[in-house]
Amino acid sequence: MKNVALGCLLSALVALVATPAAAQLKLPAASPAAKVMQEVGVTEISIEYSSPGVKGRKVWGDLVPFDKAWRTGANAASKITFSRDVTFGGKPVPAGTYTIVTLPSQKGWKMMLNKDLTIWAGLKPYDPAQDLVTVDATTTEIPLRERLAFLFSNTTDDATSLDMEWEKLRVSVPIKVDTAAHVQAGMQTAVVSSSRMLANMARHVAESTKDYAAALKHADASVAIQSTWYNQWIRADILARMGKYAEARKAAQASWDLGQNDKGFFFRDQVSKALAEWKGKK
Repeated sequence: MKNVALGCLLSALVALVATPAAAQLKLPAASPAAKVMQEVGVTEISIEYSSPGVKGRKVWGDLVPFDKAWRTGANAASKITFSRDVTFGGKPVPAGTYTIVTLPSQKGWKMMLNKDLTIWAGLKPYDPAQDLVTVDATTTEIPLRERLAFLFSNTTDDATSLDMEWEKLRVSVPIKVDTAAHVQAGMQTAVVSSSRMLANMARHVAESTKDYAAALKHADASVAIQSTWYNQWIRADILARMGKYAEARKAAQASWDLGQNDKGFFFRDQVSKALAEWKGKK
């Protein structure tokens, strides 16, 4: 009877494992995955990490030893991503993704951003040679927090504080962003993009529909946003097609002058030839 009962139990287990429902069985993780994101001005900062619990253990100086580099979480090292360049703890950091490594100490904590994204407990050790920056971190006592968490606090348009909280400790590093410069760069990119788009529209209309008056309006609008060798040449070509050679030569000369210091002046030969051919034409 015992053998029969055992056989039935094994059969039931095999059947359970074979079912799709068993394959989808999800159990609570010892250190669940977590994500947090904060927008600072126009810069997005996000962190992915695993969140271990205190579970009645002594954390600092025991579970997490002092004076030994720590991947700042469980499982794979915690990762932080900056969508734009920032200043981290007073040091410049380019946009990108980095692992967060800390050095706990009773004398004062340090936080490192490391370029190796494959650090994993017991599998891939931390290599200090891969550190991008090392900064001082401030520590503060807090009420008990059971699970490790990353937070952003005191956020403005230009700054935020990265806080790691666990047990009764908060570890913080200031982050600053140059929002004004980022916005200015974005506006400049938008201007250049709009100017180029209108120039391309002018060229397309002139070549496809032969509606030179409409094409010239697009070219004029492009130049009004930002005068470049490209839109001045498109404008010159349209004016020449309309038989307005004096105006066309002025635009071609503007294109030539603007293109002299541009390695991308790929219409150099055409502009040079036009200036010679249109000389004297009215």
